[in-house]
Amino acid sequence: MPPRHISPQSFDDILSELGDDPAIPDPHGIRKTTFPPRVDPPPQAKPPTSSFTTKSFELKGLNFSPVWIFGAIALFCTGAFFLYFDPTKSGAELEISALQSQLSGLKEEFEFSQNEWATEREDLYEILDEIEVSIHSLEVKTPTKMPQNKSSAIQYEAELHRWRYLGITRMGAVEHAFFHTGKATLMVHKGGLALGEWQLTQAAKEVAILTHPKGKSITFKSTQLE
Repeated sequence: MPPRHISPQSFDDILSELGDDPAIPDPHGIRKTTFPPRVDPPPQAKPPTSSFTTKSFELKGLNFSPVWIFGAIALFCTGAFFLYFDPTKSGAELEISALQSQLSGLKEEFEFSQNEWATEREDLYEILDEIEVSIHSLEVKTPTKMPQNKSSAIQYEAELHRWRYLGITRMGAVEHAFFHTGKATLMVHKGGLALGEWQLTQAAKEVAILTHPKGKSITFKSTQLE
């Protein structure tokens, strides 16, 4: 029987049709075994790996130990600290300097005001001293009272005060009054002049009145002649 040439693909197809017969050897592992579909287990979460390990790791061909890493972090933090607080410190120093300048200005104004007050106080004291000296130097003189007559003397007034009224008599329709001048007896009719400008304005039995044109009058009371 002449030999037949079977291609590998035909041989694989024949084996596939025969199935998984253990009687047929499969030294080359060509037989395709059928297995139930495998269910892949769910992926398990990997435990978080620590950021830093005790072993050194490699970054771009360079090995860094944890000591170097911590040193670099500390250096960075220190620089950030100084960068943050240095402007703040500078601002505080500027504010303190401004406050000190204001305080110095206030002190100067206060000292200037004190000097002005002291000068004004001295001027006020000088003015008060001058006023006090002026008051003591002034002589308070009471005004001299000029002798004033209570009433200016009218001519013949003093002489008329020495007269005495003797009484009245009627002669016809005219009344006459009698006066004793100290030297003689004088008869004056009513309305007539007794002495100077003194006029007999009223004549009664007991009273007679002589009046002067200036408004002054003298009253006489009658006396009995012995």
